[in-house]
Amino acid sequence: MALMPHIHQIPLSEATGLLKEEFDKALKRAGRIWHIVGIMSVNPKAMRDSMAFYRTIMMGESPLTRVQREMLAIVVSSENHCFY
Repeated sequence: MALMPHIHQIPLSEATGLLKEEFDKALKRAGRIWHIVGIMSVNPKAMRDSMAFYRTIMMGESPLTRVQREMLAIVVSSENHCFY
């Protein structure tokens, strides 16, 4: 198994300000902090903007159904060996 690089993350227990707000939104959405969200903890503005972009892509108006968009995300992640 290949070694994974370490990415510093700010834990929920230490979050304040915008980061705490974004973590709270993530908990409300998913009931947990997913890894992809946690690795953005050192840049709360990027986290906020990335999540807004995600909502637009996955839930906004599109010729693709939500299921089709989720399937594309799964296939791309699998091909890129991303297991988050």
